[in-house]
Amino acid sequence: MDSVLLLAMAAVVIVLIFDYTNGFHDAANIIATVIASRAMTPIQAVVIVAGFEFLGPLLGGTAVADTIGGFVRLDDLPPISALAVLLAGLLGAIAWNLITWWRGIPSSSSHALVGGLAGAVVMAVGADHVAWGFTELAHGHLTGVTKVLLALFLSPLAGFWFGFALHRLARALLSGARPSFNGVLRHSQFVTAAGLAFAHGANDAQKSMGILTLVLLLGGFIDTFAVPLWVMMACATALTLGIASGGWRIVRTLGFAIYKVRPLHALDSQLTSAGVILTASLLGAPVSTTHVVGSSIMGIGASERPRAVRWNKAGEIATTWVITIPGAALVAVLFYLPIGLIL
Repeated sequence: MDSVLLLAMAAVVIVLIFDYTNGFHDAANIIATVIASRAMTPIQAVVIVAGFEFLGPLLGGTAVADTIGGFVRLDDLPPISALAVLLAGLLGAIAWNLITWWRGIPSSSSHALVGGLAGAVVMAVGADHVAWGFTELAHGHLTGVTKVLLALFLSPLAGFWFGFALHRLARALLSGARPSFNGVLRHSQFVTAAGLAFAHGANDAQKSMGILTLVLLLGGFIDTFAVPLWVMMACATALTLGIASGGWRIVRTLGFAIYKVRPLHALDSQLTSAGVILTASLLGAPVSTTHVVGSSIMGIGASERPRAVRWNKAGEIATTWVITIPGAALVAVLFYLPIGLIL
């Protein structure tokens, strides 16, 4: 079998494995508040979330895939070398996902993917093969790594402040409501959780769609960067299977360790997170669902009882936010070293 085809097949498998780990790593982001507020049983949550996760990448467009597929430049390399670099980057991202999942730390799969790919590319062929986007930024255009990092930085801030404002508004509107109204809030989460799952699928599966399409382009299997339907279906399926596997360690962190989540908190968090993530998807900006959901819970808690927010846990998440990109980059470099020696 042709070596390029063999390496491309391996890359496709690795991309789908990354998509799967992304799913079970991020399952908690959507399920946590639903379970913590007792709106659904774990089985109900997984079934509803998995269904709408599958629809997200199929109906959410390809703007994020286009962004991810364009922030590394490997088209001037021989196909086998380009695919080997992508493999190392993906393995670095997967390894980082597994490490943080095992430790129960809600890290960002988006950060891990960016760090892994950038680390492998810089190690293999130099920093000039990464589309940093600094020059374009000076001319008012957001592209490349600059666009990715700006989206990853601003989205948690948006989650915090929108969550803060929405919860203040909701409490004012429901100030005279009876405790029995909690039942309405719990049932409403069947809609908001579905919306959050759709938004997550539309954003996160597109990252894998972008890389998988890049694999096909660099391997010479397609002529232009256009996401094929089978790539959408494959990535949607892998992400959905990962979601169904669950990430119960991280559920405890997001659902219970930051702030005591009740029905109104959960509803507001899901509305805030779905709005921020879906907006980012339409703009082609890859974001971290983990950090958007976590920051929305912090914002909601801060609007109600700031002292009750476990800011030390927030600090742990922020620390992970900072170290994930360089950490995943380092792991990717370690994966590339033996691959580079073979090539």
